[in-house]
Amino acid sequence: MVFVTGDVHGDLERFKTPNAKKLRKGDTLLVCGDFGFLWNGGKEEQKALKKLESKKYDICFVDGTHENFHMLNHYEVSEWNGGKVHRIAGNIYHLMRGQVYNIEGLRVFTMGGGESPDIDIRMNDDTWFPEENPNQQELLAGADNLGKLGNEVDIIITHEPSAKVKEFLQMKLPDKVRTTLLNTYFEELSNAVDYQKWYFGSLHMDKHVSGTQVAVFQDILEVQSGKPIAAVR
Repeated sequence: MVFVTGDVHGDLERFKTPNAKKLRKGDTLLVCGDFGFLWNGGKEEQKALKKLESKKYDICFVDGTHENFHMLNHYEVSEWNGGKVHRIAGNIYHLMRGQVYNIEGLRVFTMGGGESPDIDIRMNDDTWFPEENPNQQELLAGADNLGKLGNEVDIIITHEPSAKVKEFLQMKLPDKVRTTLLNTYFEELSNAVDYQKWYFGSLHMDKHVSGTQVAVFQDILEVQSGKPIAAVR
């Protein structure tokens, strides 16, 4: 089965929850950005990756904004389930931008990246990478790969939401984060592409915005039903 969760920020606790422990051999867990286990390459980080590598299921993440893109892009590009990936370990994959994968019969479109809401602070302490924003080539590749499928997929996995969804979810928030060109790009995709579910993680909330748009953070959801794992096991 295929499941999805939100940003983990290099924290193993998400993988220790009762629901996470219910994932079985052959399952796939999709992470909507800010994976965070590739940041400084230190001993503790390497130990954490070893623990993730011991899991019986595949862990597949799109990049968010809080990633070390120099480390991430150091990995060799290979192909997995029909799309390009960085294979981090035996069962850990970085799903690259603008790709479509066939995962357990589901066509999954991915587009990581976004703009750090704390970009001014992060640039000052050297924790910001210009690669956090998708470039034109990646955006065009995404549109091209979708076009090859007649603009029809089953699942969309991103870090950022579309512009209208982001504006709607921030209406009551005191500190709003501006919408970006990437949000606008996603707005165009939402109008042009037929899909069943779109999951995103950047807003750090668990909320079904509509029948198709889902903000995910700490929940672990089964992607076809959108139900928490406890309800589908």
